[in-house]
Amino acid sequence: MTQRDLAVASGVPQPSIARIERGTSLPRIDTLERLLRATGQELTTERRLGEGVDRSTIRELLRMTPEQRGHLASSAGQNLLALRAATTTRDRPPA
Repeated sequence: MTQRDLAVASGVPQPSIARIERGTSLPRIDTLERLLRATGQELTTERRLGEGVDRSTIRELLRMTPEQRGHLASSAGQNLLALRAATTTRDRPPA
């Protein structure tokens, strides 16, 4: 499909299409949708599984034995209890 054909089919001016193709202009979402629709395509969104997840910690935990993971969980629990006790004491109003 030529730029001229796409312009006619989408209603987007041909010079705009040329700028988009050259990378000197970024189309707005509505313009992109019009261009895609004119070519029989559509814009959709999908969640990317695991995006933003740091898997290095997961891998490190999986390399541990169940006993090592148990000790780590116990230590983390004790740290949380200590933190809770420290913040509870600090937040109490003076007697």
